[in-house]
Amino acid sequence: MRYRTLDPGRLVVASHNKGKVREIIELLEPYGFDVVSAGELNLPEPEETGTTFEANAELKAVAAAKASGHPALADDSGFCVAALDGAPGIYSARWAGPDKDFAMAMRNVEEKLQEKGAVDPAARRGGFVAVLCLAWPDGHTEVFRGEVEGEIVWPPRGEKGFGYDPMFRPDGHERTFGEMEPEEKHGWSRTQPALSHRARAFQAFAKACLEG
Repeated sequence: MRYRTLDPGRLVVASHNKGKVREIIELLEPYGFDVVSAGELNLPEPEETGTTFEANAELKAVAAAKASGHPALADDSGFCVAALDGAPGIYSARWAGPDKDFAMAMRNVEEKLQEKGAVDPAARRGGFVAVLCLAWPDGHTEVFRGEVEGEIVWPPRGEKGFGYDPMFRPDGHERTFGEMEPEEKHGWSRTQPALSHRARAFQAFAKACLEG
């Protein structure tokens, strides 16, 4: 499959989520882009009406690219808990309510796991999914997906990261995402495999559109 190459220049991160914007800017740093967020440009947040991560990422990227006149990179991601049939999934942000209270969202996840009797590690499996969509003002898009699996821990550990990071310990690691510095959480360089869902999606995007 042939991907369209993205040349250095202005790139809009199609998000108003400061945590997501920060992580995407960190991942883009080696590539020399003039990065600005949708929030900084005062672009409206489109309603996420898609039923998949891919649909919502594309919706956000296309809206930002058309509104700004520049290529736009959007992320749609979520926390998927096996014992809860994949919830909260694409509704992960909504579980945090209008105030983006992820402490409450994590408590909701834990309460539902307790209701299910999911107390053993084998029953507390879950993971993150991230889909990146790159859109150009002419409507062309490229889509990349990344996933990471691990164990859901309680109580939450760590104050780094954002969202559900403090209650997720990726397989093969002792620390939660909430306890990891960005370099460890991303776990990625141009020569090393990625760890986080977002970094895995970004690695695929970089290889296809930035390094191809």
